[in-house]
Amino acid sequence: MASRVTEEPKESAVPVQKDADVLAAAARMAGEDLCSISDLSSGEVRAILKLGHDVKRNPREYLHALDARQMVLMFEKASLRTRLAFETGINTMGGNAIFVDQTNSPLGERETIADVARNLERWVDVIVLRTYAHDTITEMADFMALEEHFGTAVGLNFTYVGDGNNVCHSLMLTGAQLGANVTVATPRGYSPDIEIVTKAREIAEINRCEIRLLQDPQVAAEGADAVYTDVCVSMGMEHESTKRAPIFRPFQVNEALMQKAASHAVFMHCLPARRGEEVTDAVIDSPQSIVFDQAENRLHAQKALLLLLLGGLSNTASFQQTVNGGQSAMFRTRDQM
Repeated sequence: MASRVTEEPKESAVPVQKDADVLAAAARMAGEDLCSISDLSSGEVRAILKLGHDVKRNPREYLHALDARQMVLMFEKASLRTRLAFETGINTMGGNAIFVDQTNSPLGERETIADVARNLERWVDVIVLRTYAHDTITEMADFMALEEHFGTAVGLNFTYVGDGNNVCHSLMLTGAQLGANVTVATPRGYSPDIEIVTKAREIAEINRCEIRLLQDPQVAAEGADAVYTDVCVSMGMEHESTKRAPIFRPFQVNEALMQKAASHAVFMHCLPARRGEEVTDAVIDSPQSIVFDQAENRLHAQKALLLLLLGGLSNTASFQQTVNGGQSAMFRTRDQM
């Protein structure tokens, strides 16, 4: 696969308020649940990124988009970026966030999950749940950063090196939906779930890109535009640390591995990173690293997601003008249907 040269990010010629992907997503997603990246169409993934870029460029346009909306976050896992990005995001759009710490009291232990949900739906507009068995949403921010750096994700050669975990799963699905060629290199026995690989390959075929699975990180990194890694021991798997350490040592992203990638390649990590394990200081602190761009974009991508799920675009002046301009049949909130 030919490597992509770095491009200047281009602002879309079509304003986000008139973008077909965004308007269709606003109509379809309002009031819906989102449990997995695979719940979204390729157009809806594109819409989240397009809206995320606009939210980042024009935050004042969305100051009152979610006035009086209430969000509860219930996390079984420790969190810095996900929690603060959601709390900051809804607060800066007029809503309110309530955090319930579940790290010491797992969901379903004190009260059935169904009963908890039936209570919460009477009080709040959105529930953000972080459990050990879940897809991640960091990939929206990751691909926003790639679009900022390369101009587009289409045709990008994206390599993931490490454990075939939930981050890997979401990256495959998101990359396929955006037309990126995704190569995954994992140790034998640590490959991603075959059902998710199959789903990602089905999406990739539609979008004319490719999903490759390898067990050699050196081969996987050759000519890559982006090299991504994650911790080798995910939260909840700490008991496997001693076993995993020697298995994943050859998969460390270091200067030698980055030299296999394209000269313009970027390094990515969803954070937190275990420096000296899956990545070296020399790489994560290098000019090639865009890890803090990814982290910054968590705020904007998660704001975009909330806007679409809560029908907040109908409360912004620029989108109201679009509706009044004759596109209201396409752009309505869920409670108007």
